[in-house]
Amino acid sequence: MRIMVSACLIGENCKYNGGNNRDEELLNLLSGHEVIAVCPEVLGGLPTPRQPSELRNGRVISRNGQDVDAAFRLGAEKCLEIARKEEPDLIILQSRSPSCGVKQRYDGSFSGRLEAGTGVTAELLLRDGFSVLDIGDKEQIRAKIRDVQERQ
Repeated sequence: MRIMVSACLIGENCKYNGGNNRDEELLNLLSGHEVIAVCPEVLGGLPTPRQPSELRNGRVISRNGQDVDAAFRLGAEKCLEIARKEEPDLIILQSRSPSCGVKQRYDGSFSGRLEAGTGVTAELLLRDGFSVLDIGDKEQIRAKIRDVQERQ
């Protein structure tokens, strides 16, 4: 099974603050599968570390007010290209991110408030028909992996 995953979830230090979101439970679920790690923000040319960013009025803006929308959208396009080439059975993305958020994202106020909605990469992948899940949905991830394995 081929699984595309936010690189921060498997321990790559690509988060805005230079750290990662390593998820041991996810690593166990990924064991024995082909993993395709992506970080849309890095693919879009942003450095690590970098200013945190949020979606505001349809554009990605950093905490210091810089418009970084073009880099986020370039990274999203590159992730879509990778997904089209690699044809993953499942894509698992980091929660709440302006890139990878699947169900929620920060509201653009840099206050920690969440709103329903997707990040720019998640939106692009979903619109293209890929199976995309949030890292917080472990039961759905387990079920999808079981389902794909049973069909193979």
